[in-house]
Amino acid sequence: MQPTSSHPKERIYCALDTVDVAAAAKLACALKGTVGGIKLGLEFYCANGADGYKRVAEEGLPIFLDLKFHDIPNTVAGAIRAVAPLGPKLFTIHTQGGPEMVRRAADAAREEAERHGHTRPWVIGVSVLTSLDGSDLNAIGVGDAIPDQVARLAALAQDCGIDGLVCSPKEITLARAATNPGFKLIVPGIRPAGAAVGDQKRVMTPQDAVTAGADILVIGRPITQAEDPAAAATAIAESLNV
Repeated sequence: MQPTSSHPKERIYCALDTVDVAAAAKLACALKGTVGGIKLGLEFYCANGADGYKRVAEEGLPIFLDLKFHDIPNTVAGAIRAVAPLGPKLFTIHTQGGPEMVRRAADAAREEAERHGHTRPWVIGVSVLTSLDGSDLNAIGVGDAIPDQVARLAALAQDCGIDGLVCSPKEITLARAATNPGFKLIVPGIRPAGAAVGDQKRVMTPQDAVTAGADILVIGRPITQAEDPAAAATAIAESLNV
């Protein structure tokens, strides 16, 4: 696994929450030199597919392809083989797909990277979505508290050979305690002080998240909706260098 850069800006991945390829490419271009990469999600990929991805990738920033694969093991492995030639820096699966699915995802990513001569992408497991709280888990039949569920899924992810976990800022410490230091923690729900929380229920400031042990901060609206996205990203990176 490649190490996470110590430069503060390399910790920031900007979520480009749009289905407009031209707008996404323009933002990616504007953010070069101010962030470590960009995140393209399910809406963007469903609307634009591999061609849209390639257009944004032309701007030269590493891409976090956040499709959250969750299906039977054979189908997830096939999906990974399908997107691997695009060369994302990291992509996501749902750890609640179970141990075999997670292991097959790790194997498929390694095999396809070797076959295409690419650097192997990080396979990152989603734990509990940051839009959920304890009552939401209870509603779908998960009786454990969110911290217990995240700790269980973090240990599962590491044991099955993937590279890291997506967790909310509030679970960084316990996820780190359940895994080794090289296991990556990818953290959405990041809001600079004074920013609107929006639809995230478990949030934290960038500096507090890094102090707690986050490796990558996924930040969307505080950057993309700023009057000057590059300046907003730079200010966040500078806040980490204190």
